Amino acid sequence: MNPHLDKLHPYPFEKLRQLFAGLTPNPQYAPISLGIGEPKHPTPPFIQKALAHGVQGLANYPTTIGSDALRGAIANWLQHRYGIPELNAATQVLPVNGSREALFGIAHCVVDSAKQAPLVMCPNPFYQIYEGAAYLAGAEPYFVNSEPGRNFACDYSSVLADVWPRVQLLYLCSPGNPTGATLALEDWERLFALADEHGFVIAADECYSEIYHGSFAPLGALEAAHQLGRSGGESPYANLIVFSSLSKRSNVPGMRSGFVAGDPAIIKKFLLYRTYCGGAMSPPVQAASIAAWGDEAHVQENRAKYREKFTLVTPMLKQVMDVELPDAGFYLWADVRRTGLTDTEFARRLYLDYNVTVLPGSYLAREAHGVNPGQNRIRMALVAEVDEGVEAAQRIVQFCTALKKT
Repeated sequence: MNPHLDKLHPYPFEKLRQLFAGLTPNPQYAPISLGIGEPKHPTPPFIQKALAHGVQGLANYPTTIGSDALRGAIANWLQHRYGIPELNAATQVLPVNGSREALFGIAHCVVDSAKQAPLVMCPNPFYQIYEGAAYLAGAEPYFVNSEPGRNFACDYSSVLADVWPRVQLLYLCSPGNPTGATLALEDWERLFALADEHGFVIAADECYSEIYHGSFAPLGALEAAHQLGRSGGESPYANLIVFSSLSKRSNVPGMRSGFVAGDPAIIKKFLLYRTYCGGAMSPPVQAASIAAWGDEAHVQENRAKYREKFTLVTPMLKQVMDVELPDAGFYLWADVRRTGLTDTEFARRLYLDYNVTVLPGSYLAREAHGVNPGQNRIRMALVAEVDEGVEAAQRIVQFCTALKKT
């Protein structure tokens, strides 16, 4: 067996299952889960229709590179969303079966485990796929903690100089999971300079890019690269590859449809890798994806629902815990120390007393540099419809209020 498998941690939801083992939640309340970031808004009918109409394509083997029409639709969306020059859809765009498998696979494509002590740098807290990809590619993860005082941004200037030469891959998530933090142009400029100096690849996870709460859409990695003069020349988008998905944007997590885009040299190698691991997208999913990437009205409606929920729920929860409206994403990242409970105690007792599931923040992070930045925080995924989200918030307020009286 691959010895690196023994380095993998249990997934956060397995830890949550163990935390709740033997508990019978209060039967007076119907279950509400804020634990898993699985969109619950309905899938738009036009996407379902396109998927059904594409079933005739099941008679054909799909190509790993995807259809010209799909790559063109993705390239067109990127151009209009981020105001970048038109990408070469044949060399700079690659469809993938959801961003998860691609984020995992890129480490196997990029990491050279023959080099001494290779590192894969990750934010902390983080999407656990980054860590698993690092270990199974023969590297070690190196965590950079998010800091509440920096609006949960990671302080890359704190990384010691002797660490950077060992970094081969840098995972970024903007908007972040679970913090909702976004990177500014000056952040990207600093990271691009480091990538140029040390030769590592930046893997930018942008699957939450279309759910934001302010007036302006979050800055994307390709957009930042273009604004900094890195979109043209002999090496366009050098050392940068972007990952995105329809799951959150279009409420189709079961469709497993996303893309990677950016540096054509990386795309070329990643296509070779994926040709061998069998990562071709089925023709019906390609047809539905073309429809989804070509429409923005349903995205605006989806965003409006999230904004309504966050506008209603955040002030309610601020009465009993330390929580702020995030830049983007569909998570609230709350500090529960005011309740006198740890994050795991909070999650366990809330589930038992009020049948609401939240995820302990310590499950989403690792102890690094003397601290676990998820400790005493909880992640709440506001993915259900508005009424259910408000009901969950009301129960949490009741729970926290009752704690003060005991």
